[in-house]
Parts: sequence; structure tokens; C-alpha cells
Amino acid sequence: MKDDDVQWRFGDENTVIAEIYKRPDRITVYDDVLDGRFRDRLKLDKQTGSLTITNTTTEHAGDYQLRINSESKIFGLFVFDEVKSVSVKEGDSVSLNSNLTEMKYDDVILWRFGDENTLIADIYKRADRLTVYDDVLDGRFRDRLKLDKQTGSLTITNTTTEHEGDYKLLMLTGRRRRRFSSKSFRVSVYDSVHCCGPTEAVIRLVLSALVGVATVIIVVYEIRSRRAERDQAHIHTSGSIEI
Repeated sequence: MKDDDVQWRFGDENTVIAEIYKRPDRITVYDDVLDGRFRDRLKLDKQTGSLTITNTTTEHAGDYQLRINSESKIFGLFVFDEVKSVSVKEGDSVSLNSNLTEMKYDDVILWRFGDENTLIADIYKRADRLTVYDDVLDGRFRDRLKLDKQTGSLTITNTTTEHEGDYKLLMLTGRRRRRFSSKSFRVSVYDSVHCCGPTEAVIRLVLSALVGVATVIIVVYEIRSRRAERDQAHIHTSGSIEI
């Protein structure tokens, strides 16, 4: 509206990074603050006040506060920098490691799955609360999720092809200066009949090639042996004839 003031702030220090004042018709992005981490990355919609951060890096992860007049909202942004591929045999267990040695008092762990980012497990250390949501997604995770209370790592037991997909780990650590970090895992499930992981597939291919070469060698040796036997028999027969 014509009298609305919109302001976007970032991080623990609530640094102003963008704002709109409708009455003077002024829109500003402060992309040189915070050592220029937002330089040429901020786009502010003049009509709606929505903020877009382009070409994101892990430096842009954190709390974004939106203030519209006297109201405010908080957005937590996580940035995934890589996807780790994990392969597991159907029926076996697979562990997705947080790489934490021990969660601290104010730490929060969230595990999400699939394109819809469905929450399947979380830990709120301060409340001493650990929850696995194994009834979501039509119960495909029922009695299969194990969450390590100390490290936040997740284990899926008795895996099936239904458990293939992307798993996202979101971690909030620290008390006053909250740190946002994240990991992404892509899990694939194979059965023992059709194949294996990529390493085992290469080994099988090499072994098959070696077996093929060995077979050719044996056949060639067999042919040469028989030819040699024929030649010796012919010489022996020729030598026994007297004229």
C-alpha cells in the first residue's frame, strides 16, 4: 500500500540489506554491507516487497527478518553446497552421518526427505526432545528410522526402493550467534540380483573381461595342442614306411 514501509535484515546483527518506502517511492538494496557478500545478488520486488538472493553460497545462509510496518517475519535460509551419493543393498541399513561428535545445549537437527521436503525426524536439544515421524508419506518409514540423540545422525533400516531419494540435514548450532549448516544425501537402493554399487559393478566388469581373455587363451591352446598331436602322428606314420 502507499504508506507501507518494507525492510529486510540479515544475521545476528540484524543488518539492513534492502528496504522500500512507498510514500517517497524509494527502493534501496545495500549490497555492499557485510564485506560485500550480497553484491549484485539482491533483487527487491517493488510491488510485493519480496526479496530474491541470486547465485547463493553458504555465506548467505542464516536468518532473514522481514519488517512490514509494525509486523515482522523470520526466514531461515539453508544453502546446500554438495550432494553425497550413498548406495545400499535392499533390506540392509544405511546411516547418514551429521559429522557432529556431540550436540550442544541449543542445537537443533532437522531431517527432511524428497521433493516436498517432508520432515521425518528432528532433535531439539534444549527441550530434550527427539522425534521420528515414521507415519508420514503413507508410513513408508514406519519402524525404520533411528536417530542418534548424541550426534543427530540418521539410520534407515530394512531399506526398500521406496526409500530412494534425497535426504536433507538442516543444523542450527550456537546460542547467540546461530550458525546454519546443511548436508544433502542422495540414497539409491539396489537388489542383489540386478546389481550393486558402482565400485562393485566395475570389479565385476573387469573380472568378466579377464574370464573372457582366459577362455580365448584356453581355446587357442587347445587348438594348437591338437594340431601338434596330428602333426606328430603324421610324422610317425611316414617314418614307419620302407621302400
